[in-house]
Amino acid sequence: MAFRALLYRRPAEPHTLAVKHGSQIFSVRLRRHRRARRYTLRIHPSDREAILTMPPRGTLSDAKEFAQRHGAWIAARLGRLPKAAPFQSGTVVPLRGIAHKIVHRAGTRGTVWVETRDSGERILCVAGGAEHTDRRVHDFLKREARADLQKASLNYAAMLGVKVKRLSIRDQSSRWGSCTSAGSLSFSWRLILAPPFVLDYLAAHEVAHLVEMNHSAKFWRVVAKVCPATERAKAWLDTHGNDLHRYGISE
Repeated sequence: MAFRALLYRRPAEPHTLAVKHGSQIFSVRLRRHRRARRYTLRIHPSDREAILTMPPRGTLSDAKEFAQRHGAWIAARLGRLPKAAPFQSGTVVPLRGIAHKIVHRAGTRGTVWVETRDSGERILCVAGGAEHTDRRVHDFLKREARADLQKASLNYAAMLGVKVKRLSIRDQSSRWGSCTSAGSLSFSWRLILAPPFVLDYLAAHEVAHLVEMNHSAKFWRVVAKVCPATERAKAWLDTHGNDLHRYGISE
């Protein structure tokens, strides 16, 4: 069996391939997926790169041809991405939908905290070495996201008579949240950057899946029943959701 496996083992494949469009050259990440039926391309909003998914029996030559054929699409989509907003001193980031300017407090003890200046300006204070600003702001936002999502999810679970067994915070690029039938919820930490009613809606959405593991009309009735701001939140995400992916990434 081991010898047979060696005979059919696929040669090592590159992780990326280069696509040229005009004078520009783009790096495209390759991803082979066992359930894929065709070649597909998508843009990872926070990594700022194109990802090409290949079917199990797909070939590298076909992948290269497919990517090159869509070079204009890759260039256009990457070109439309909002400007990066790295977590560094001077950057303005939204916290629960409200603009906060990152201010480095060298020599001050602590990690990250919020202050309001006499002018009314909100600031996000970061202590310690400047080289730790990015990590500390990321960690702070993830903690805040977990606290808000935990509170909202448990509230909706009580309303719907279901139980949340586990809640995790990630940096998901293709969805804002997910739910398993076992009661595990997962959310993007970037929801803490959106107004509270948006985060609240996503918590209601995923908890409602513990009642209906689908997107049927019955599911949407459950969501609307417990979260009156559903349509408002969906509209906000359609308009502003992509912008949340530009925060905390390098220029």
